[in-house]
Amino acid sequence: MGHKKLIRFEEIRTFANVLEYPENTKGSWKGFFKNENPITLELACGKGEYAVGLGRMYAQRNFIGIDIKGNRIWRGAKTALEEGLHNVAFIRSAIDKVTDYFAAGEVNEIWITFPDPQLRFSRMKKRLTHPRFLRLYQQFLTPGGIVHLKTDSPDLYQFTKAVIQLYQLPVLADSDNVYQQAGISNELKIKTYYESLDIAQSNRVHYLSFTIDKKLPVELDEVLKNSFLEQQPD
Repeated sequence: MGHKKLIRFEEIRTFANVLEYPENTKGSWKGFFKNENPITLELACGKGEYAVGLGRMYAQRNFIGIDIKGNRIWRGAKTALEEGLHNVAFIRSAIDKVTDYFAAGEVNEIWITFPDPQLRFSRMKKRLTHPRFLRLYQQFLTPGGIVHLKTDSPDLYQFTKAVIQLYQLPVLADSDNVYQQAGISNELKIKTYYESLDIAQSNRVHYLSFTIDKKLPVELDEVLKNSFLEQQPD
């Protein structure tokens, strides 16, 4: 591990706005933030550009970025401290542990911004919009809580659309080319470090928002898997 990473790992342990694998946080976020404002999560937040950016926009809401990489979280957490953004915090943890940290109805929105699209078919279940993860989110989202996906991966975008269609989830917004829209929202104007890299080299950014308003039958997971299996090269 590089010297800079080691310094950052040590530094975030002193940050009041960073919790590493926390315990006993379920149902206690009102006490942490010292208010009853609604909570938005940024999953796989990287450097936390969305948690910080949204925190600047909405002083009456709370934002929590979650990522396993402490050296990435360091940037967003440090910026939030420097700017006095008391409504922004970070959790260092794997995303599949997210239900350990939030009680039912404790989160209002989720942003998934430029996550690893997990392009290999064998890693489909690791995609953060796979129904395996949506079932986790459903355990702590408020009724009508919104999931946002912003990605430069056409594969992840199309996969998520397939999930939404198969499980019949309500779509609130759908754009296959965000920056060609007229009147783009300020929320969508926030750019992450990974967006700037244009790893997918797609020259466009995709966006979906939807709600999880019903149970997601596990038996449909096999239907989803088979539909993409058929698309695999011989």
